[in-house]
Amino acid sequence: MQRSSWLGLAFLSPALIVVFLFFLVPVVLTGIFSFTNMSTATGVKGGAYVLNASGLRALADAGLPKATLDQIEGAGYRVDDRGLEALARDFGNPAADEFAKLNEGAVFSKRRDVERALKDLRSNPIRKTRDRKQAADLFKRSLMNERYDSLPAFETALQEAGIPETDRPLITEVAYTGWIWTADNFGFLFSLDSTWQYAKNTVIYVVFTLSFNVLFGLFLAIATFYLPEGQAAAFRAIWFLPRILPPVLYIVMWRWFTWDTGFISTVLSGFGVPPRNWMLDTEFHAWSTIVLINGFVGASMGMIVFSSAIRAIPSSMLYASEVDGASRLQQIWYIILPQLRWPILFITSYQTMSLLTSFEYIYLATDGGPGGATEVWALAAFHTALNNYGGNLQYGLGATYALLLVVIGLLASLAYLRLFNFRNLLVKPRIEG
Repeated sequence: MQRSSWLGLAFLSPALIVVFLFFLVPVVLTGIFSFTNMSTATGVKGGAYVLNASGLRALADAGLPKATLDQIEGAGYRVDDRGLEALARDFGNPAADEFAKLNEGAVFSKRRDVERALKDLRSNPIRKTRDRKQAADLFKRSLMNERYDSLPAFETALQEAGIPETDRPLITEVAYTGWIWTADNFGFLFSLDSTWQYAKNTVIYVVFTLSFNVLFGLFLAIATFYLPEGQAAAFRAIWFLPRILPPVLYIVMWRWFTWDTGFISTVLSGFGVPPRNWMLDTEFHAWSTIVLINGFVGASMGMIVFSSAIRAIPSSMLYASEVDGASRLQQIWYIILPQLRWPILFITSYQTMSLLTSFEYIYLATDGGPGGATEVWALAAFHTALNNYGGNLQYGLGATYALLLVVIGLLASLAYLRLFNFRNLLVKPRIEG
């Protein structure tokens, strides 16, 4: 490899590292997490084995025999080494040794049977009722609400409890609290009615906001092109403010403008119109506000890109068209717009990807309201994985939402390349051929 090639690779290496760490790795991890049922309930490091009331209901729904359910739910008492060690610690070795000699390995179904055995000790009886109850609980062996940190320990507990071997796999599956590999997230996602609502909301959001971004950005760029230089610079600076403002401050301004105590309601109250929340009172107002909020941010970027592209058009072409008697509209249609195919492709593709994955302005303005009317796909992924009202954050399901967004974004990019005839845009001009 030539020295210049190594130098170019060295200059590119920081950018390649950033792309790998902040773009490629998150996408790969999203794909991995989407094939798990990982959540705050399961944790991320693996889980234990616990049977509780909800687990019993799940086992009953799965068809576990009632006799086995009763066997799990009923508490048993087993005289084993663990209980005897605890008895020796709390009540002395003589009582433990005598109880072991008479009952070691015995199994009692009820606590009072254990208490009677403790009371009947000849040399070291436990006479106080409270002490006998405490001592009997040392031998309690129940599968309910007991935590087993490993599969062998849980299987041993099932065996000691006399659970039929044919029922153990189902019980083990239900009792496991950790995450597992699964592809069920995808089927579950599309079985939800809310998923299709999120998809519809996303289409509305992207189509209307993207149209506003591109068309209004073009209008601003062309309008300022024909203004005097000083006025054009001032006009562009004003329209660029939405992009450079912090999102929180920007949304606070819109809330002041649209809420029932804001600017619009204050002005209209003078004409007898009752105050109302113009941002959230209806779905139409919510969507109109969301499109305008995001549209002004996107249009400002389009204005800068399109303005730069228009200024790159040779002035001789415009002068020649004026000599030929072309109007402003004819200059725009026949000279400016054909020269903007590449910038329009870039802005359209970039803004589509951005709108598909962005939700911060919706989150700050409406949080998906009213009634989920503005809950887009990306916001649903955020709510599912990182911030929901139920408290159980479902990382795996949220990653599934995000992974599908990645796939949709790639398909949209390929469609744009086809629509704008990308290959022809890269062909050398004939004058260079």
